[in-house]
This record gives sequence, C-alpha cells and structure tokens, in this order.
Amino acid sequence: MNRRTLLHATAALGTATLTAGTTARADAAASEAPGRDRSLRVHVVMFDGVEELDFSAPYEVFSASGYFTDREVETRYVTLDGPRTVKAAYGTRLRVDHGWAPEQADLLVVPGGGYARREDPGVWAEIRRGSLPRALAAATRPGLTVSALCTGVMLLSAAGLTSGRPCTTHHRAQADLERQGGVLKSARVVDDGDLVTAGGVTSGLDLALWLVRRELGADAAVGLEEMLEYEARGTAWTA
Repeated sequence: MNRRTLLHATAALGTATLTAGTTARADAAASEAPGRDRSLRVHVVMFDGVEELDFSAPYEVFSASGYFTDREVETRYVTLDGPRTVKAAYGTRLRVDHGWAPEQADLLVVPGGGYARREDPGVWAEIRRGSLPRALAAATRPGLTVSALCTGVMLLSAAGLTSGRPCTTHHRAQADLERQGGVLKSARVVDDGDLVTAGGVTSGLDLALWLVRRELGADAAVGLEEMLEYEARGTAWTA
C-alpha cells in the first residue's frame, strides 16, 4: 500500500470511529478480496451499558478495512429498538442511526458491558429483558456469521447460540459460559465457522482483525495492523 493511500485512510479514521454508519472503499487495494464480490456488511450491536472499547475497537477496524481491499465494507451500529441514542458504560452517548436488520448483514458483532453490575444497564439487563437474546437467536441463517467479544458472548449464551459449541469470553464470565453449555477454549479468539467469539475488552481488536483476515485476506489484516500500530495477539482457535 502506498503512502498516499495510507494517509488518506488515517485521515478518514478520525470521522469513521464516531459515525453511526460508514462505507469505506480502497483508493488502491493491498490485495484482492477472496470469495464474494459484493460488499461485506458488518453490524455492531448496541445497547445501553455497552462497554466503550468493546464497540469502538471492532468498529474502527472494520471501518478502516475498506482501505486495504477492493471489496466494499459497510460498517454500522444498530440497535434492537431502532434509531436512538445509546448511553455506554462510562457515560458516552452515541447516536445510532440504524435499527435491527440482521437479514441485511454478513456479520454481527456483539460487544459486552455491565456484566459485573447486575443492577445497571448492560448485558445482565438485556438478558433479563430477553428481547435481544431472542432477536439474536432468530437472526441465525446461512451466510450470517454471529460474533461476540467479552461479556457480549453471554448474550449469545442466553440466546442458546453457544451451547455445545467452542467459544470463549471475558475470564470472569468463563465459568458461567461453561455452566450454560459452552465448550470453553483457552484462546483469545475462537472461530467455529458461523460463530466467532473472543475474550476480554481489548480482544475486540483481535476479533476484528481475525475476521478481516478471514473475510478480506491476509494483506488487509496486515495493512490494518500497520495503520493501527497494533499486532494481533494471543491464540486463534479454529474448528
């Protein structure tokens, strides 16, 4: 990738991270996109109490990935309740412009947050409410990959999506995940095909980079690591 394109990509990141929807395309691709020719559509699922780094890190990786591939990448935040303002775990307020539409996605990313505070907004509140786990369970279909990181994996567990399947989550929730039927793997990212999970808060970077490598190719992942000055870490378990 040439320096001009890298500078363009870096400048674009400033606005991409806080925008509720974006479509990025390469000026000059680092590699050919394997597989499908149409755009890669990524929906990051938002809810009150979601952890800031959990949702922002994957969003930035996927938003920037279009600069390293010829394939269009569309990344958006979505909420089950339709367009609204979400209040995150540390008080950040983010306007989400898109509602729930998993039939329009190739990849769902479910962040975590609020698992240690059962009385506050977050994962526990969403599990008690039940609407989001039910929607996640109903969303599964051929061609859709459901992914989650940190305690967002517990929302997939509540939906019955991790039962009997290899998975991982934040270390403080791993015992709960196993009790609920998940097959815990000692890895930072666990790829079981249409179900991909990752560990604690910072593993959102590794989850997204792994999925970029899988969906868009190794050159795209390497280009992103150089741009972000971050090297993917930990073990990735694959089926």
